[in-house]
Amino acid sequence: MVMNPRHRLSGAAAKATCAVVSVAAVLTAALTVSDAGWKTVAPMAVTVVVAFTVLGWWPATRPALAPAAVVVAAVTVLGTLVGHPPRSEGHAGLMALVEITMSLLMIFMVVRFESPRRALPLGSCLALSESTVLLRLEIPPTVAQTLGQSAMFMMVGGAAAMAGGYLRSLDSRRLLSVQEARKTQRIQLAADLHDFVAHDVSGIVVLAQAAQVVGGAGQHDQVAPLLQRIEAAGLQALASLDRTVLMLNDSYAEEDGASAGSGDVRSSPYGIRDIADLVERFRASGRSEVTLEFPLTDELVEEVPREVAATAHRTVVEALTNVRRHANSTTSVRVSVRTQGSGRDRALVVDVTNTAQAISAGGFGESRRGGGTGLAGLTERVAALGGTLTAGPYGDEGWQVLALLPLRATPVRVRGSE
Repeated sequence: MVMNPRHRLSGAAAKATCAVVSVAAVLTAALTVSDAGWKTVAPMAVTVVVAFTVLGWWPATRPALAPAAVVVAAVTVLGTLVGHPPRSEGHAGLMALVEITMSLLMIFMVVRFESPRRALPLGSCLALSESTVLLRLEIPPTVAQTLGQSAMFMMVGGAAAMAGGYLRSLDSRRLLSVQEARKTQRIQLAADLHDFVAHDVSGIVVLAQAAQVVGGAGQHDQVAPLLQRIEAAGLQALASLDRTVLMLNDSYAEEDGASAGSGDVRSSPYGIRDIADLVERFRASGRSEVTLEFPLTDELVEEVPREVAATAHRTVVEALTNVRRHANSTTSVRVSVRTQGSGRDRALVVDVTNTAQAISAGGFGESRRGGGTGLAGLTERVAALGGTLTAGPYGDEGWQVLALLPLRATPVRVRGSE
């Protein structure tokens, strides 16, 4: 993976800045030690160096965050316990303010990045030690005033912890959102594999059964054409599988212009133009009479939105797959793709109907049932586009799948359609 040069520059600048601040803190401590006292400036210098070292070399220093927090808390407490009133309150007050600020920064980082099991004790220790820093300058005359002063700075530490906890909750929400997106993508991939690949696989099963019957009847001259059709259907299933996976690969989309014409696998979604080839392959793998009504001009096909075109193709795939599975000896199948209405009410109508099965059940079909999203998932997809899908009896023991897809309607958000 190639690293972005801007990221390298920003990282180097952050490290340089933190190093300069740390050196400045050490020099300041050395110059003010005579006035403020080493017991006051030493905790400040250690706190600044530790905090800015962790911050400047982050995230490489993330494993050292907990030890660094322990060091800061321990040094701050020791500075308060062994310290004594300084000669110059001005220098000592500035040192104390800087130390308190670094302690708040460490509280923020600990609460945000450490595990809850560590964040609670470490954050509490840091807040407690930070609340005692001002006691080095002057101890209030009463215990109540001392406790009140410490409690006030404890509240400041609590505010830093709340800020870190809020950003931590945002990170958790983002992680959950990514996990949900991955789950949705897996479900979508499963649906695509079922809707596209199952159609070709069911055709392979039908052709294989026909080859067995023809071979068993001694008509060996008809076996070779069936095997060729099985091979073509298998290649089509593999192409559909590759195409479905590539459509979900975001990195492939960036190279679409360079690689779309380099092979048989196409990265663009299936659309209305692919319905004719779909119907032809269905006709070649069965014995039913199949007709296609496609009174759409090229200009109208171009105007159909991609989502509507892909859903129309999927509707035909699902309907023909169900015909092959549940009505394999039907006498005729009609596929119609047309438009109706005008203006904002114009819609794409996808109509797949089949007649009753022949009296002699001599057809070939799958014995397997189920295993995919089927009409339920397709209905939800159509509803997401603001359309409707109905499936039910048609004519004399026939069946019809009818999808109405608005061409200019506002999509409706439904569960699982994001």
